Amino acid sequence: MQGREQWIARLKEWGVLREGHFLLTSGRHSPGFLLFAPAFSLPPAAEELGSAIAEMYRGQGIETVVGPAMGGVILAHEVARALGVRSIYAEKDGDRMTLRRGFSLRAGERVLVVEDAVSTGGSVQKVLEICRAANADIVGVGIIADRTAGKVDLGAPLRALLELEVPSYPADDCPLCRVGRELTRPKA
Repeated sequence: MQGREQWIARLKEWGVLREGHFLLTSGRHSPGFLLFAPAFSLPPAAEELGSAIAEMYRGQGIETVVGPAMGGVILAHEVARALGVRSIYAEKDGDRMTLRRGFSLRAGERVLVVEDAVSTGGSVQKVLEICRAANADIVGVGIIADRTAGKVDLGAPLRALLELEVPSYPADDCPLCRVGRELTRPKA
């Protein structure tokens, strides 16, 4: 398993770690952003990330890996592939997430929820709600990068490959806006 500095180096190498003034999915602003699409576009990188998360949960009887669309789709597939189990994903339906495309969970099914990064945990919480509504057994949450450095509480055990303390600010109280730094919408 790689350590913190090795993961930071790998994420920089893949073009994931970025600096600037970014609008996050949560609506908050931040001087740092993690864009995982460049890493997921490289099959060996996607496999490496998925395998690393899978190793944290190997031997725990996971039956299905669930990720939120979009950030968790490829990751869920790679983690599931490494564990030899099923992969599904949840999609947005208004303000909530839902399972479509014939995906479902059964009561007692041992699931692992995965996501590329968490800032507020909003997307992961919505996937956890789907799992709880199905009475699935949530083994844990596997994250590549926890931007809260372990401070987010998802109500389920969380393990991250990398914990980062990247500040984020409410849009109406952002120091980067006050100094006139141009805002980037990285997912647009």
